[in-house]
Amino acid sequence: MTLSTSTLVSPKTWYQAACERSGIVCDAPQLSAIEKLEIFWEQLLAFKQKRNQFLGRSLLSPDVPKGLYIWGGVGRGKTFLMDGFYECVPYTRKRRIHFHNFMVEVHHEMKKLAHAHDPLIALADQIAHSTRLLCLDEFHVDDIADAMILGRLIGALFERGVVLLTTSNIEPDALYMHGLQRQNFLPAIALIKREMKVLHLDSDTDYRMLQMERDPLFMFGEEDENETQLASLFDRLTAGSRSEASHIKVRSIQIPVHRVAREVVWFDFAELCGGNHDQSDYLDIAHRFPTVLISGIPQMTAENGAAARRFTWLIDVLYDNHVKLAATFEIPLGELYEAGRHDSEAQRIASRLTEMQTRHYLELPHRSRGATLT
Repeated sequence: MTLSTSTLVSPKTWYQAACERSGIVCDAPQLSAIEKLEIFWEQLLAFKQKRNQFLGRSLLSPDVPKGLYIWGGVGRGKTFLMDGFYECVPYTRKRRIHFHNFMVEVHHEMKKLAHAHDPLIALADQIAHSTRLLCLDEFHVDDIADAMILGRLIGALFERGVVLLTTSNIEPDALYMHGLQRQNFLPAIALIKREMKVLHLDSDTDYRMLQMERDPLFMFGEEDENETQLASLFDRLTAGSRSEASHIKVRSIQIPVHRVAREVVWFDFAELCGGNHDQSDYLDIAHRFPTVLISGIPQMTAENGAAARRFTWLIDVLYDNHVKLAATFEIPLGELYEAGRHDSEAQRIASRLTEMQTRHYLELPHRSRGATLT
């Protein structure tokens, strides 16, 4: 089988199309990163082509390309670039996952493999069997158990030919900086620097912040106009890329959505707060999606008391996990709770909604800790 680059979409072509489609301003650091990703993409294609040759599969196995470690500040476009690159790579054995969720899986699978002579090596074999390219978003180490596992696991994956692409807010030398027994993690840092090329996405522009600041996050009044603005915000946050799914699954419940992408989801209030949901459902959503859009939030009254209580749970969970919120309201925010409702709960939610529109809140990093396997 021969791969023809003329029939594939390269990272450069994808990036140019994404910028034109979504109105993103191409900046120099991102363009430089795309050049590196283009080279990486070409190396992966060449490796696959050599592996597909008879001798390449048997006696003359080609060298596996080095991975790529992309780091930089929040909102600089690291995840955006990695997701685009992932879609461009014509591999069947590839996987993209948030790093924390990956570590949840690691601990879960190692318990299942406890009977093996070396559970960690058994896990590395299992991953290598199903995955050639592994993309880990938001790589970080803040737990001693993770630190102790990662060094050996990463080394075992490299030995088995797994290629890593990671994004991180932290440069390799600063990983697990003040962690317990950090000296035991230093060999893992040296391994990352030796087996992966390190790319600093050094941009002064916080694109996530720019998109969220371009329009008001909370909209009131004309429903049609507000829905149009919310749709425009969704498209700009996702660079025009979205799933065709009409719902997401939480527990065994399917919740209808207007639109959903990897990191952004858009609900209708009636579906999100009118159904049989509890705090654990909202916690799952908050961990999975850094940005949530909600349409048609009504006034909280005695008549919709159950939905109002779920709305309270929802806002508390989104706030605690630093989820960005954009929404349309049927009435002004100051009138969200009917006259006479001045209890501490209503006041807390009103205060949190106000704070969630501020630049300080929007700059807070999303919390995805505690996510569970689905």
